Amino acid sequence: MIVENHAHLTQIVLAEMARTPDPRLREIMVALVAHLHQFVRDAKLTEAEFQAALAIFNRIGQLSNDTHNEASVMAGSLGVSPLVCLLNNGDNGAAETTQNLLGPFWRMGAPRVENGGTLLRSPTPGPVLYVNGRVVDRAGAPVSGADVDIWHSSPVGLYEQQDPEQAAMNLRGMFTTDEEGRFWFRTVKPAGYPLPVAGVVGDLLRAQGRQHFRPAHLHVMVVKPGFKTLISQVYASDDPVLDNDPQFGVTRALVGDFLPHNEPAPDADVAAPWHSLDFTFVVEPGESRLPRPPIK
Repeated sequence: MIVENHAHLTQIVLAEMARTPDPRLREIMVALVAHLHQFVRDAKLTEAEFQAALAIFNRIGQLSNDTHNEASVMAGSLGVSPLVCLLNNGDNGAAETTQNLLGPFWRMGAPRVENGGTLLRSPTPGPVLYVNGRVVDRAGAPVSGADVDIWHSSPVGLYEQQDPEQAAMNLRGMFTTDEEGRFWFRTVKPAGYPLPVAGVVGDLLRAQGRQHFRPAHLHVMVVKPGFKTLISQVYASDDPVLDNDPQFGVTRALVGDFLPHNEPAPDADVAAPWHSLDFTFVVEPGESRLPRPPIK
């Protein structure tokens, strides 16, 4: 069809999207084109700005590799990742949820660890942290036999694939909940860490005058058939940037107390001060499905 003007152009494209056979893809593409065309009009996008935007999209792809996912970091920096999470959990956004962001650093294949074991696979100096977790359903009943995947940054704010001084899979482990839905382990207290800012995300944050440190947190993924896979993070209540997360991930339901202790620790080889974290995760009925790993 020959285009008459810009309004007619949008009508033509929407009509073409409406011919998509798959109903869900049709719904998504019609909404995408409608909002995208309206965005161009609202922003009064110039030709030069459009070319710059295309270059940014290309750069995001070029920056992504086996150890870094620029698109994932950008989605969080724009608040899209947390929005998708909140709209799809907690009764579709009506209630609190312990569901949270996957983040850009999850890897498949974390080694199996017995409850009470450690996540350390190479010397990792820092305050010892004892974690006592529990998994329950919406009614508060314990969920036993669930796989619990844990990963977090080191006390210097680096994940193991970013740090040549850490062994492979350091500060990562897979646990199984007991009959009371519990899992527990020993690790080191994670630190907040800087988002990678050498690329597009860094350009955006600098242009907006935003800080690029995430508050300290522990990643948790709970998997069991019959329940929707829970992807969660627990944020340290004492972190100085808790209320200024550049990924917009912190919710009240996920602020945890990493409590300091000066008394003797559970293990004789641990000197004070040490820390503890107790936290309960709530899973919802649904499909048990692993997400696509953002890195390899």
